[in-house]
Amino acid sequence: MKTTGGLQQQQQQQAQALQNGGTTLKGYLQAMMPEIKKALPTVMTPERFTRIVMTTISTNPALQNCTPQSFLGAVMQAAQLGVEPNTPLGQAYLIPYGNQVQFQLGYKGLIDLAYRSGEVQSLQAHEVYQNDTFEYELGLNPKLKHIPALTNRGDVILYYAVIKFKNGGEGFEVMSKEDVEAFAKSKSKTYGRGPWQTDFDEMAKKTVLKKVLKYAPMKTDFIRAVATDETVKSSVAEQMADLPDETVTIDTEAQVVVDKETGEVKS
Repeated sequence: MKTTGGLQQQQQQQAQALQNGGTTLKGYLQAMMPEIKKALPTVMTPERFTRIVMTTISTNPALQNCTPQSFLGAVMQAAQLGVEPNTPLGQAYLIPYGNQVQFQLGYKGLIDLAYRSGEVQSLQAHEVYQNDTFEYELGLNPKLKHIPALTNRGDVILYYAVIKFKNGGEGFEVMSKEDVEAFAKSKSKTYGRGPWQTDFDEMAKKTVLKKVLKYAPMKTDFIRAVATDETVKSSVAEQMADLPDETVTIDTEAQVVVDKETGEVKS
């Protein structure tokens, strides 16, 4: 856990960087590059990450109306997770919300982080269409069967996620389209804009993936990564500060407790 003095020092460094970086987001980004480079994992080079963020600023003018602090906080979240924001890969998004920038994980970004945890053998999420054959059972012997229709599949009616762990455990979650829409409207501040409008199926699959991952025995770092989804940071120092050691909120639905020795997540 970082000390109060360390946090204050980071805040001072951030303020100085913002002062020296000019008045544009690109100037602020350049000023904060030393901290961003420290945060980036080995899966992404600083040069590529910088180019991606610069392109994001250029292609989304609404970001210019947001506070530099929230923008840099969202950028730092993407850097720490090693995901590309606002690219065709769909790993993550920087979304303007009023004068704040919200960081949002994408469907593919969540899958990538799950595999990086080292616990997952396979992880999939799919749409179910009206004319598909789909059956599932809960209880002591849960079962799931999905046979896609070859033609004329109709409209999407369900989403499901299936996970298999390296230790042999497995599970699945199913949500109707109506349930996904209701969940998104109640939980996501940016439901009316961004990927929920441009890539609804991808976001729906991410939602059901988060449900199937919620009680999985994942490493604490992965749970903390998921906890950053759909958040706004008011400062870079806030993003860099350690999260609590034991209790981490994945979303507003539930809270989990992480065993510090084993990394197991318990409800």
